[in-house]
Amino acid sequence: MPSPNILFIMADDHAAKAIGCYGHGLNRTPHIDRIANEGLRLDRCYVSNSICTPSRASILTGTYNHVNGVMTLADHFDNRLPHVAKHLRAAGWQTALFGKWHLGEGPTHQPTGFDAWSVVPGQGLYFDPVFHEPGGVVQRPGYVTDIVTDLSIEWLRQRDRDRPFFLMCHHKAPHRSWENHPRHDGLYTEEIRIPETFDDDYRHRAAAAAAARMRVAVDMTYLDLGLVQPEGGREVGEPLLPGSCVRKLPVVADVRDVQALRFTCIRTGEVFRFETKEQYDRFKFQRYMQRYLRTIAAIDEGVGRLLDELDAQGLAENTVVIYTSDQGFFLGEHGWYDKRFMYEQSFQMPFVLRHPAAVRAGSVCDAMVSNVDFAPTFLELAGQRIPSYMQGHSIVPLLRGERPADWPDIAYHRYWMHRDEFHNAYAHYGIRDARYKLIHWYNQGLGLAGTLPGGEAAEWEFFDCERDPLELINCFGDPAYASEVARMTRRLDEKMAEIGDVPMHAVGVC
Repeated sequence: MPSPNILFIMADDHAAKAIGCYGHGLNRTPHIDRIANEGLRLDRCYVSNSICTPSRASILTGTYNHVNGVMTLADHFDNRLPHVAKHLRAAGWQTALFGKWHLGEGPTHQPTGFDAWSVVPGQGLYFDPVFHEPGGVVQRPGYVTDIVTDLSIEWLRQRDRDRPFFLMCHHKAPHRSWENHPRHDGLYTEEIRIPETFDDDYRHRAAAAAAARMRVAVDMTYLDLGLVQPEGGREVGEPLLPGSCVRKLPVVADVRDVQALRFTCIRTGEVFRFETKEQYDRFKFQRYMQRYLRTIAAIDEGVGRLLDELDAQGLAENTVVIYTSDQGFFLGEHGWYDKRFMYEQSFQMPFVLRHPAAVRAGSVCDAMVSNVDFAPTFLELAGQRIPSYMQGHSIVPLLRGERPADWPDIAYHRYWMHRDEFHNAYAHYGIRDARYKLIHWYNQGLGLAGTLPGGEAAEWEFFDCERDPLELINCFGDPAYASEVARMTRRLDEKMAEIGDVPMHAVGVC
C-alpha cells in the first residue's frame, strides 16, 4: 500500500465534553463522531501548556515549550526551526495549512515548510475574515469556518495526485467570542444543564483558583454574549477590560438592580430582562454555552464535507484523518470559561483518528498521550525517521492496539504566563498519572520558596482523580496521601530532568 495521506483537523478551544463521542450528551457532532466510530478515540490526551500559541508550537515541533521557545502568547515561533511539515515536504509529501496559525506574523514568523498556506492574522475574525498568504493579504467574504473548509477542499482537488499529502486544517472556532453563523441560531434553545461545580467557592484549593478572572457569572463581556454594549462613560459595576474597550457585564446583587437590567441581542434585537440574581447568572451561562456550541456545529459540518471529499476522491482507505483541539476548555466547571489551568477540563485534549487501512473501528485507548507526541506520530505514519530533537513518542503502536512496556505513564504540563492582565491565571507546572495529579503553583520568577509582593506564597496541590474527579479537595497535606505525594514529586523531578525543564521547587523536597 502507498504511503498514507494525513489530514489533520484542529479546532481552537474545543473541549472533549463538547464532542458527542465522548459521551457527555451536551451537543451533537455526528461527523466528528464518525471519525471515532470508524477509528480510534483517545481518552487521556493532554496538552503540555494549555494556551493556543505554545500548544501549536509543540504540535509542530514535537518539543516542549522551553525547547521550542514559545512559552507564552507573546512568544512567536522562529520559522527557521525544523518541524514536522518541513520533514514531510523534504520526503516528498505535499504540505498545506489553512486557517489559524497564531505563531506570529511577518517574514520570520509566517508559515514555512508548506507548499500552500492561507492563515488568519492573530485570532482572526468570524465574519469576512482577512487571510495572510504568500502573495499578500486578502479578505474573503463569508463565515470563517466555512472558508477554511472551502480552502482545504479546493486544495485537495488541485493537488498533485501522484504524491501523498499532509494537510493541516486549523479552525478559529470555537475560540472566544463565539460568534455562530445565523443558520445555527435555532440550535440548543432548550436549557443546557449546569455543571455541578458552577458555584464552586474554591475552598480546599490553592489561591490560584479563587484569583482567576474567568468566571462566567462575573467576567463575561457584552462581546462574549453578543449583546449591545452601552455607550458613553464607564458605568458603575462595568469595569473596562485592561487595554480593551469591551465592557464586562455588570455584577449586581440587589434584586432591584437586577430587575433594572435590560440587555439587547446585537444581531436580532431580542431583549432580555431578569427577576432574580440567580436567573441573571444562569442567563450568562446559557447564552455562553449556546454561542459556544453553535460555533462547533459549523466545524462539524466542515468535517463532514472533508470526509465526503475523501470518499469522492477514493482517498478514505489510505488517509489518516485526525480531529483534535489545541487544548481543552472550561464549560462552566468551577464557574469558569477559558483554559490555562492544569485542571482536567482545560488539560484534556480531544483526539479522534481514523485510518481504515490500519486502525480497528471503534477503538478506545486510555494510554497517556501528549501534544508533543503528534509530530513523531505523523512522521512514523509516513514511514519517516523521527529526528532526535523531538521529545514526544509516536503513538503508532497504540493505533495498532499495542502498548509498549515502556510507554510513558505520566503527562506533563507547564503554564508560564503568571497573572496575565485579562485572566490573572497563575504560573504552574505538574504531572498527572492514571489516578493522581500534582501541581506546583510556583509564582513566576520567585525562586524556591518566595512570595510575590502581594503575599502569594508558592503552593502545591494534589488530587486523587479517582475519588475526587471534580478536583475539589487538595490532598497535598493529608497524611493518608503522604507516600503518593512523595512518589509523584519524585516523578515530577524525574520528568523535568528528562525533558530539560528547570524546576522552581527544591528538587526532592515537597
